[in-house]
Amino acid sequence: MAALSVPGASTLDLAIRTTGLSKRFGDLVAVDDIDLCIPKARVYGFLGPNGSGKSTTIRMLCGLLTPTAGDIEVLGLQIPRQADALRRRIGYMTQRFSLFEDLTVRENLEFLAAVQDVPRAVAAKRVDVLVVQYRFEGMEKQLAGTLSGGQKQRLALAGAVIHEPELLFLDEPTSAVDPESRRDFWDNLFELIDAGTTILVSTHLMDEAERCHRLAILDHGVLVADGTPGDLAASIAGRTAVVHAAQPRQVHQLVQALPGVLSVAQIGNALRVLAAGSGDIAGDIREALARAGMQARVEAATPDLEDVFVAVTRKPGETDLHRRERAA
Repeated sequence: MAALSVPGASTLDLAIRTTGLSKRFGDLVAVDDIDLCIPKARVYGFLGPNGSGKSTTIRMLCGLLTPTAGDIEVLGLQIPRQADALRRRIGYMTQRFSLFEDLTVRENLEFLAAVQDVPRAVAAKRVDVLVVQYRFEGMEKQLAGTLSGGQKQRLALAGAVIHEPELLFLDEPTSAVDPESRRDFWDNLFELIDAGTTILVSTHLMDEAERCHRLAILDHGVLVADGTPGDLAASIAGRTAVVHAAQPRQVHQLVQALPGVLSVAQIGNALRVLAAGSGDIAGDIREALARAGMQARVEAATPDLEDVFVAVTRKPGETDLHRRERAA
């Protein structure tokens, strides 16, 4: 795979660069020949279903897993050879919040500061700052186990940045919290970006992927798309349509059977249609409806990231059930 480039970015502007990155577990190819160029002070997203290779890639970038093949450079360090030097410069947070539930909010932060070798005098001031920044005033003596899901998430993020890392890895960190907490969490992430932190976040949520400056889509360990959310959506312009029908299930069967239709998703009484290639998909649907004597309103639609995801990961004629069977 040719190395991916980021417009306007030099080597000095990159937080992460990989070439030919691969990881095998016996006969299983978890990550297959991935090239990445991740710029500094940006949110870079990994989008993909479970088993797509997101977590495995992140663990290799952190130096926690040794790649089977390929080269990794993170913050100018060669990984895994210089992984020990890297660990003091990165933060890592997973969906399983790394908290001690029988310690208080403040004790959790103090302990994590000690783990990261933050000097005691510096740590005390840093904890004070984070208590305010992550809205834990008056809750410092509350046991972490009694916090809500959103509060635990904020505390875990505060702990991950206690040592002010240059690079923050987030492995599906919002999967266990409500939408309002997720929104607050992303506000905190952009505050870190403004301060110069680089963030790599893995997710399977489309609305989160849209928040990223740049995005990679992984499928069965393969990097199938890379670019800004806007550029990725523009790459499939002309391939989407919406059908409004009084009897959408009947229309669904007709449209799904049309040549070149990759996906039909029902949303209320509307059907969102994605074509496998460029052309006049809306016109094709209108002609098919007329031949069948069915009434429906057909409109061209603007592609979104979900359309992009389906377009780059689904094979023609494949359904969601087929995809799950292929993944298994």
